[in-house]
Amino acid sequence: MGRKLENREFTSADFEAFNQRIHQQADRLKSAITQPNFGQQPPSLGAEIEIYLLDSHGEVNPVNQQLIDLLGDNQFQTELNQYNLELNLSPVPAQGTPFSAMVLEMLDKYQKLLGAARQLDVKPLAIGTLPTMREEKLTGEYMTREGRYRALSRELLRRRGQQFEIRINGDESLNFTTPEIVVEGANTSMQVHLTAKPEEFADVFNASQLTLAMSVAMGANSGVFMHKCLWDETRVALFKQSIDSRIHKDGSWRPPSRVTFGKGWVRKSAWEVFAETVNLYDPILPQLFDEDPAVDPPVLAELNLHMGTTWPWNRAIYDHHGNGHLRVEQRALPAGPSAIDMAANAAFAVGMISGLKENVDEYLARLPFDYAEYNFYRAAKQSLNASILWPQKYQNKPVEVAITSAVDEMLRIANDGLSQLGVELSERDKFLNIIHRRLVTGVNGAIWTKKTYQHYKKSYSDEKACQLMLERYYEHQYAGEPVAHWEQLWR
Repeated sequence: MGRKLENREFTSADFEAFNQRIHQQADRLKSAITQPNFGQQPPSLGAEIEIYLLDSHGEVNPVNQQLIDLLGDNQFQTELNQYNLELNLSPVPAQGTPFSAMVLEMLDKYQKLLGAARQLDVKPLAIGTLPTMREEKLTGEYMTREGRYRALSRELLRRRGQQFEIRINGDESLNFTTPEIVVEGANTSMQVHLTAKPEEFADVFNASQLTLAMSVAMGANSGVFMHKCLWDETRVALFKQSIDSRIHKDGSWRPPSRVTFGKGWVRKSAWEVFAETVNLYDPILPQLFDEDPAVDPPVLAELNLHMGTTWPWNRAIYDHHGNGHLRVEQRALPAGPSAIDMAANAAFAVGMISGLKENVDEYLARLPFDYAEYNFYRAAKQSLNASILWPQKYQNKPVEVAITSAVDEMLRIANDGLSQLGVELSERDKFLNIIHRRLVTGVNGAIWTKKTYQHYKKSYSDEKACQLMLERYYEHQYAGEPVAHWEQLWR
């Protein structure tokens, strides 16, 4: 959804023309990805990091456009809310030391961001959900003044016809209603991209789906929101409810959610994912673009726009540049806690995918898709304390295991997978040891924030305790140590 979109009322003719165009483009994609040279380049990685902008009291500061103007760097982009922005990291080859390269670029960009932020008295912070968020900051006045956001909000609200309901039951409960989609912007993530050859895409995508629970359990960093301890990865529940335009009617079937884990394992081709999205989700932003039919591979701008109006936790991406390529975008990881933590999350996720793709069918035969979805939501709610259903040798029924046991197994597979990608031994050891340290200490970002908050609550009000916890988090984030090494005041 990076293109400039008009903020206007769309007509029925617009929707009809757009719908016809995306069906045609899904057919063109099916042909394009089978061409001999398409997507055959060596594997590469990329990432997008969403960041909160805060004032000196830890409250949101709606100055993203002013900050971007000061930065003058097109790797920083606006987000839905005026108190968020996005950093797009440069793609890097998977071979060698890709995660160290990510860390170096993050730190370089953070220094530039901090320099500009000081001029506006802004504190940039990478965290999945903001502990100090207030309901009055989740209103339309905080939406970024761009046509695509206004149009998206209008169309989702038109479909729903009533307020969005937020109901999250975790350690504590959160309940409120809102007429705005701004709540969606209260979720900040690190989106990890991995290229996949067309002939390997199904295995790569399925491996990403299969292992997503482990990625989320180890990387969870969204434990506190609006002064309440909720899910360890509250983003998963919050995001789904914040833009759910469906209305349930008794006695009728219900359309699929636009925020979804998926509908099933991919059988043969990436085309299935695109075709499913075209056929199951009505267009929201039916803007047509001029496209040169001579461009090869084709641009497929409308199809990509439509894919950007659904929010699966693993998204298929088509890119026409060069000889074209396909990517899997893993969207469930949160922003933070530190730059090296985020790179370690990416290393673990990519390693598991690469390590499993060759024999992923053996896992799929023993783990139905709905069990993988079950695992994902258990991991999002309880992270390191979750139990999941995981394939076992000689099983004759589903077997529930502690997710930490499955992660211990997957660390070895992730190491093998990174080795297959050509990642250097020292690089593998450095970043996977960060994940292993979380396993040993029982601390990830969510657990650290919850326990530190609870420690301060013994002496202070909820509001003051949350502010103090966030100050400590901010200090640790920019000190740069992995979260499992942060001071543990509750011990």
